Amino acid sequence: MTANSLAVAPAAEWLLPDWPIPAGVHALCSTRRGGVSVSPYDSLNLGAHVGDDPAAVRANRQRLQARLQAVSADARPVFLNQVHGDGVVHLDSLTPDGVDADACVASAPGVACTIMVADCMPVLLAHRSGTVVAAAHAGWRGLAGVGGQGVLETVFARFASLVPTAAAAAEPSERTAASGTLAWLGPCIGPRAFEVGAEVRAAFCDVSVAAQACFTPSHVSPGKYLCDLAGLARLRLQALGVDAIYGNDSSASWCTVTDSSRFFSHRRDSGVLGSSGRFAACIWRD
Repeated sequence: MTANSLAVAPAAEWLLPDWPIPAGVHALCSTRRGGVSVSPYDSLNLGAHVGDDPAAVRANRQRLQARLQAVSADARPVFLNQVHGDGVVHLDSLTPDGVDADACVASAPGVACTIMVADCMPVLLAHRSGTVVAAAHAGWRGLAGVGGQGVLETVFARFASLVPTAAAAAEPSERTAASGTLAWLGPCIGPRAFEVGAEVRAAFCDVSVAAQACFTPSHVSPGKYLCDLAGLARLRLQALGVDAIYGNDSSASWCTVTDSSRFFSHRRDSGVLGSSGRFAACIWRD
């Protein structure tokens, strides 16, 4: 199995990130399977804001928590109210669900940073020391931010402030926050499905020449571009000095739009079905 493969736990179809996180750090990504919601939210919809039956959402979230607790007895997923911005919250055992933010960090055991998506990309971070984890909701708006400072830059700044100091690092790979950081990119809308306007391209390319490689002129819609969201996230992380990047490599198997059996997709489903559910990626430490 390669570092960019999608490992599936057969019992409940959870996706298990394949990356070298330290002992005591855990991560998983749900799919749309294994819940109680009915169409168009079938079946493991975790979003409470999309029009689904609240009782079904509660039951689905309980199933997610049970899955986390099968690994860590006291683990609890903390759900944010994601607003497509760059706000970051430091979670602890008392943080309630519903805080307005698009990224979170945690150093307390059992507090699961949780990001819901349905075409946007979940990004998980872990430090090699096992002391701090983080997660971000990376749609194009949050990823672009303003002047090259978006959600990944803001969450990494908060994350870096919590990692062990260089003097305390046991290994050379841990001596800076960036060199000690592992990143995992989750499923998102793929580069063959994500058509955007010139304004989206400009939001990235006006601050980074390298970002031009992530946009291809559309042959179907003049003036539009096909956008590689995962590629843009990799560039932003690399600019921060984070080189240990795993998960979504922009290949078709990671695309939420084309894999309707496993993933919710707002772009695919909302126009036809009226709405779409949300799946989630979680990361926590013992």
